[in-house]
Amino acid sequence: MKTSISYNSKQNNLKIYQKYMELIYYSNDIVRKYPKCENFALVAEIKNSLYIGLRNLMYAIKSYQKNDKLKHLNEFDINLNLLKVHIRLSYKYKYISLQNYQTWSSLITDICNMLGGWISSCLKR
Repeated sequence: MKTSISYNSKQNNLKIYQKYMELIYYSNDIVRKYPKCENFALVAEIKNSLYIGLRNLMYAIKSYQKNDKLKHLNEFDINLNLLKVHIRLSYKYKYISLQNYQTWSSLITDICNMLGGWISSCLKR
């Protein structure tokens, strides 16, 4: 029984990883269309948040200690929140359309919901 729980946990972690990779692909496609003047500012910040988030997600998946896992999950959550701010700025400055903003936001919201469940399950153990 215990192996099925850990298997389900790993399977859920894989889903959040797959969803996050989808977010990275989508984000990279969108930021290619930003003005050149933003390449070293907003685009760099978006990519930085994405890849630091990916690093924290991988550390969380590989961590066995509950405290380490929670630390990386919380850092991952912070990166997602930063990404939300960057996307809001992108929309405000009209670098992205309303549809892009909604799609991007829904991807992040899905990941945040998965992350919230993962953090809750770690706190219950």
